[in-house]
Amino acid sequence: MTSLTTRLRDRRLDAAPTRAQAIAFGASGFPTQLMAQTFSAFVVYFYVSHLGVAPAWVAAAMIAHGVLNAVLNPVVGALSDRIRTPWGRRIPWIGLGIVPLVVAFALVWMPPELPTAGLIVWFLIVVAVYDIAFVVVVLNISALFPEIFRTTDERARGNVPRQIFAILGMVLGTAGAPALYDSIGWPGMALVLSAVCLVLLVWSFFGGMIERRVPEAASEAMRWGDQLKYTFANRAFVPYVLGSLFIQTSIAVILAALPFYVRYSLGAAEGEASLLLGAIFVTAIPSIVLWSAIVRRTSPRAALLWSVAVFGISVLGYLLPSTVLAAALIGVAVGVGVGGLLQLLEVVLAQIIDEDATRTGHRREGAYFGVNGFVVRGSVVLQAVVAAVVLTASGFDASLGDAQPEAVDGGIRVMVAVVPLVFAAFAWLCFWLYPIRTRDL
Repeated sequence: MTSLTTRLRDRRLDAAPTRAQAIAFGASGFPTQLMAQTFSAFVVYFYVSHLGVAPAWVAAAMIAHGVLNAVLNPVVGALSDRIRTPWGRRIPWIGLGIVPLVVAFALVWMPPELPTAGLIVWFLIVVAVYDIAFVVVVLNISALFPEIFRTTDERARGNVPRQIFAILGMVLGTAGAPALYDSIGWPGMALVLSAVCLVLLVWSFFGGMIERRVPEAASEAMRWGDQLKYTFANRAFVPYVLGSLFIQTSIAVILAALPFYVRYSLGAAEGEASLLLGAIFVTAIPSIVLWSAIVRRTSPRAALLWSVAVFGISVLGYLLPSTVLAAALIGVAVGVGVGGLLQLLEVVLAQIIDEDATRTGHRREGAYFGVNGFVVRGSVVLQAVVAAVVLTASGFDASLGDAQPEAVDGGIRVMVAVVPLVFAAFAWLCFWLYPIRTRDL
């Protein structure tokens, strides 16, 4: 144990990361996105359709979940920037959070037999543990990205394996999950996915998560008041974080709506949601390479504007299909835009962090990713509200099974197409206001 902790303590990155380190660091994208997207896509569906909890109760629980997660992000981010240990600023947080994160994720899908009130209490407690561990682990992994990769070219290349791993995690989490719960049940799905997450996180932790030797002045802890002042006064960060909120909400609404869309609009079996989700994320994989090349030849801002436009126009196509195959073809176009968003959002945020370090003399990755997480977690709340409003207004009733009122089909199509387009349009306007127009400072 002493030898292991010593090796972790003494590891420091003094040059550009090797390819092996970049790939190992990128592997963290698989388990984190697997958990996040499985939760986002299926937790409402699981508790409403399979456990019979009223949509309004699930929406209230999701709001509580979103508020807790949002509050945790800036607190953990600021603490991560301030705490100094022999092992670095980020590594201890990640190492201590991996096991609680994986266990809590599994328990979300394994509630005991309880009445509705008991299920809500179970949801709130288990998801609170999941939220804390998720923020501790994922925020600190994200804070390592701008530190490990220092230029736009490095970040564009280094983010490729991370986002490919992330998309593969999304595919397994959102397209593979229906096949798993159809064949081995929800508890079996939870155990399989949790085991995969644990293995990948351990590999990434030991193989790719390495901190740099940050100059003492840059690593000094900024005062709490100055943290808020410099973060929210940043002219680049404010439009970025609002745009990020809108685009994440758009994606979250689509993922939550697709299971309902497949069953109640397209009249297909639940498991066929895999085809729609798979079409999006499998297409996004080669798109990552495309958008990496685009950002290296233009700028983060220009590439991000194009990717939002492609995504927003594509999602409107979900209004038309009557078959799963036709909807999957729409998903191919949507996947091109999603690939760009996954590749570019953190590249742009890293650019903001660099600009802030130039002005303030402090490296504040934790603070910026924390505040970004605080704002973006609002997408979970907005997603839950959209789902509850649309399903309730259209007359959805889980007890009726497939014999839903005719208005349910129209409501679900609006939820999967029109609502995401509106949020994407707001995101495009925010990113258009983003003031940094160069590749590197």
